[in-house]
Amino acid sequence: MNKYTNYFDVNKETWNKKVAIHAESEMYELEAFKAGKSSLMRYELEALGNVNGKSLLHLQCHFGQDTLSWARMGAQCVGVDLSDGGIKLAKQLNTELQLDAEFVCCNVLDTSTYVSKTFDIVFTSYGVIGWLPDLKPWGKMIAERLKVGGTFYMVEFHPILWMFDYVDGKPKLKYHYSQDEVIYEEYEGTYANPSSKMVSKEYGWNHGLSEVVNALIEAGLEIDYLNEHDESPYDVFPDLIKTEAGLYKMKDQLFPMIFEIKATKT
Repeated sequence: MNKYTNYFDVNKETWNKKVAIHAESEMYELEAFKAGKSSLMRYELEALGNVNGKSLLHLQCHFGQDTLSWARMGAQCVGVDLSDGGIKLAKQLNTELQLDAEFVCCNVLDTSTYVSKTFDIVFTSYGVIGWLPDLKPWGKMIAERLKVGGTFYMVEFHPILWMFDYVDGKPKLKYHYSQDEVIYEEYEGTYANPSSKMVSKEYGWNHGLSEVVNALIEAGLEIDYLNEHDESPYDVFPDLIKTEAGLYKMKDQLFPMIFEIKATKT
């Protein structure tokens, strides 16, 4: 048994509970999404541009809204997620919207065991790598699933944000920027519905930017760029202010909120 199995099992149970709550939340706007609204944000749309006719693998896809948004733009999509509840809803949405995406339930680190195709694009976004204890197998899997000349793109919350504990409502500096030891949190509610009574039990790990970049380089990818941004598309941290662009930033902005990496398999 993998030493992380228990952590993954607990996280899977929590994410299964989150699916129904998130599907009904204002944040995910499921009815608007069904009516045609894209769930994709400015960063990833600008980075990937026209995906029509391209094959796209979406890692840690939750219940598939972004996967299906790419599919609506003409991409041939496969979404992968740990939560069988999430994958079940994703498949239902795919059928309801008459799209042709595929969805696979597995641990993202085991993707190559369940998905044998290679893709023009591998994509992952917002709150994903913190669920992974080690990014080297993650980088290796990404390289395995990319075609030569293919693009990997990720947009993710900045590692500095995960140095804080937000459970009591006020950010408290608590964790190392790149922490090997597992972090366990137990709290009521979820980021999409803080007033929910569900109890989230979560195991996570902090990864600094050097760890992310080096995992991709070690796997054989060439980094096209690493960008850091002050503004987040999501209002999921305390006391954020909405900007004119419709994004969110801190009252006293002392560090970035988002980073994005684009890389190529050579």
